[in-house]
Amino acid sequence: QVQLTESGGGLVQPGGSLTLSCAASESIESMHAMGWDRQAPGKQRELVASINSDDSTNYVDSVNGRFTVSRDNAKNTVYLLMNSLNPDGTAVYYCYADSPCVPGFKDYWGQGTQVTVSA
Repeated sequence: QVQLTESGGGLVQPGGSLTLSCAASESIESMHAMGWDRQAPGKQRELVASINSDDSTNYVDSVNGRFTVSRDNAKNTVYLLMNSLNPDGTAVYYCYADSPCVPGFKDYWGQGTQVTVSA
């Protein structure tokens, strides 16, 4: 089973930037998509960003233009660059990977990493 290990979370000031990493235990080339969900206290989990095997990307409207998702197949790693952070970005961020067999089905999950945006 694929293991996803997240890193890069922490405390950042409003307006600052933070980069999250998600390293997979095996090749990610066969995965149809990978990406990031997040969940803030008292809120539903939501999709933040995704990246497909052809490097096309999707973003939730609230982060479009500020966040960038990318993948490095040689390193089996997906990244989320978060710029212009505001307190709404405070949440636990979860990396996911689609099933190699079922496009659109989030089969594998990272352990979650806390991002806190505060002065």
